[in-house]
Amino acid sequence: MSVRKVVICSTLFCFLLVAGCSVYQTFQNISRLKFKLGAVNGLLLDGITVSNKTRIQDFNALDILKLTTDVTNKRLPVSFILNVNALNPNTGKGGYSKTDVSLKSFPWKLLIDDKETVSGDIASPISVPGVGDSVVFPIKIEMDLFKYFQDKGYQGLVDLALKLGGQNKDPLKIKLVAQPTVSSMLGDIKYPGELTIVQTEYR
Repeated sequence: MSVRKVVICSTLFCFLLVAGCSVYQTFQNISRLKFKLGAVNGLLLDGITVSNKTRIQDFNALDILKLTTDVTNKRLPVSFILNVNALNPNTGKGGYSKTDVSLKSFPWKLLIDDKETVSGDIASPISVPGVGDSVVFPIKIEMDLFKYFQDKGYQGLVDLALKLGGQNKDPLKIKLVAQPTVSSMLGDIKYPGELTIVQTEYR
């Protein structure tokens, strides 16, 4: 083999080695991005705020009439903001290079009482800089509680809404199942599997 070919092969090998390390490091850094559910805000039960209510008796007569009519008509619309905390620990310390991450898409499914309900995605990309602090992004959720929990009856549905809004002394446990796609210098990277995001810990 000529000297020129040896030099070319050596250069190509070094390039592939460096590129491979760069790819591996990028994947490693992105995989450290963690998520946790935050608070539920602004819950409206068919337009009725529940922020100052902890039980059915806290609703006035007109509210109760409206809600009972809804259930009789086999519907109970609810809307709220579910906050998601995204933590990027790639600050340049601890052996990891500083990596700013952008969530390009975040297709999610909402689970209430382990029952799958509505699904959606973020409307636009979300930047999660490598500064060690969490970024909170809101997800607007609208759904019909009756469609998924009609077996609970009127009182059970209202109690569920109060727990969902966090006003009840026994708040409802909810989960998001998501499969993020992250933009990087190597292009868009889709998580290989779904993440189950909860309120108690970063995952």
